[in-house]
Amino acid sequence: RVGWDLAGDVEQPAQNGSGPQAGARVVGLLPTGAWAERVAVPVEFLSVLPDAVTYEQASTLPVAGLTALRSLEQGGFVVAKRVLITGASGGVGRFAIQLAHLAGAHVTAVALRTAGLADLGADEIISELEPQGETFDLILDAIGGPVLGTCVQRIAPGGTVVSFASTVPEPVVYPSRELFARASGARIYGLFIFSELRHTRTAWSDLRRLADLVASG
Repeated sequence: RVGWDLAGDVEQPAQNGSGPQAGARVVGLLPTGAWAERVAVPVEFLSVLPDAVTYEQASTLPVAGLTALRSLEQGGFVVAKRVLITGASGGVGRFAIQLAHLAGAHVTAVALRTAGLADLGADEIISELEPQGETFDLILDAIGGPVLGTCVQRIAPGGTVVSFASTVPEPVVYPSRELFARASGARIYGLFIFSELRHTRTAWSDLRRLADLVASG
């Protein structure tokens, strides 16, 4: 049984009385097996859905939406900051563009398929990231390999590169001086959403934040 994201009705609530009650419409996630007809889900990984959000909409939110949200939070207060998102046409990238735009960031999207990204809030759209150029306060990378190496060369001093996925097998290579000398204080943060959620136990509140944004349009 496969799957991470789920949405549906609560058939049986938690025995201790916590979490959504029977009949509640919910969205949630599991590290495996979420696409079975019935699943047992820890209450901290479930959130009640607003009436305006359909199951189909909700089922896109958990892994991609939470990954985007938690990745952006690594950059702290992003108003007026420069945010770069690689793989921006993917699920995480599309959520990240919208969330960063709503938070007041200047968003640069890197993608080969660019349709609709400007409508989501991307201020600039490029097809390839070069090693030289303006720097960014926060970079979200979905590609890994050489692209992640280039991201290190474009991060600003004190900035953060968040690596949340890898779609290429090549190793990451970059001139080390580009990190410790040019971008002093910058860091590379590896983010895997299920590990993040095990540490914080707040998936339910973040899922509700995302669902409320969908409900508001």
